[in-house]
Amino acid sequence: MRRRTRRSYNSYGTRAPRKIWKILLGILVVIVLFAGWGAWKVFTPYQPDETAAAALAEIADTVKISEQEHWISFEPAKRSGSGVILYPGALVKPESYAPLARRLAEKGHHVIIGKMPLNLALISPDLANEVLKTYPKETFVIGGHSLGGVMAARYAAAHPDQVKGVFFLASYPDNKGNLKDRHLPVISLLGSDDGVIQMKNVETGRTYLPANTLYFTVEGGNHAQFGSYGAQKGDNPAKISAVEQWNQTVTALQDWMKESVDSAPKNQ
Repeated sequence: MRRRTRRSYNSYGTRAPRKIWKILLGILVVIVLFAGWGAWKVFTPYQPDETAAAALAEIADTVKISEQEHWISFEPAKRSGSGVILYPGALVKPESYAPLARRLAEKGHHVIIGKMPLNLALISPDLANEVLKTYPKETFVIGGHSLGGVMAARYAAAHPDQVKGVFFLASYPDNKGNLKDRHLPVISLLGSDDGVIQMKNVETGRTYLPANTLYFTVEGGNHAQFGSYGAQKGDNPAKISAVEQWNQTVTALQDWMKESVDSAPKNQ
């Protein structure tokens, strides 16, 4: 019988496994690269557009804009009514809400836009605590856009004595943000052409809102134009300009605060 040489043994016993390991390593590299690409796609935030950048850069005597570690402040020279704490939508940079915040500040409202870790309000729903500690002599309503509104409602539900009202921009509360018995004024704004929000979630969310909630439809508005970061995946094109959507939003919020928030009894 012919004896197998050392060389032929190595060829039979080790080269095949080495080849398999190389293939497996290659597959692993492909998986890691694909996962990294997927994570980059998922967690890349929407960036503020030129209009938002201009709203931040413009210098005016009526509004002082300052940037802190955890928020951006739009402070009016002359205050009129409650301040506003705004939680951004998921994966939207806080600067994207500068046009809306500036317009509210020009009406006399001190506006705070939260900076969320990884641009997700889900990670820091209690950010409002820091704001309230920093401005103890001021009163605030709290709300947010999309996921930011969900998290703002959770904060308000857990701290009903800390805020004076809750607002939703293309958003709704979930069970953890149940406001039905919290005795807080609430307003919900929704664009008529919103292509992102799930209406079944909106309907479910209404069961967690008080009976006197004010519902306002921005006719021709969509999901993304509450901010200023361009088109959002899945959204419908708006039938009105972003400026018109911001102006309608500001008017609705200001009227709501004047009639339901600032005129409400202090211990309501």
